[in-house]
Amino acid sequence: MNQPKDIAMKTDEVLRVELEVFRREHRDLDEAISALGERSTADQLTLQRLKKRKLQLKDRIAQIEDRLTPDIIA
Repeated sequence: MNQPKDIAMKTDEVLRVELEVFRREHRDLDEAISALGERSTADQLTLQRLKKRKLQLKDRIAQIEDRLTPDIIA
């Protein structure tokens, strides 16, 4: 990822677009991990890298969702 880590400087619209892109990539990685895991000759290093990238995306998705969700004061 070459985009800045600071999501505070981005508009909500940009964040929504990024969120959809990250969710799609997360789903694609999930499918790739499943397919690779089913193979008996699965490359464990590649599998580990895909899982790490998937976790990074999950964290990034959570950050964006937190930014887009308004704070509700009870």
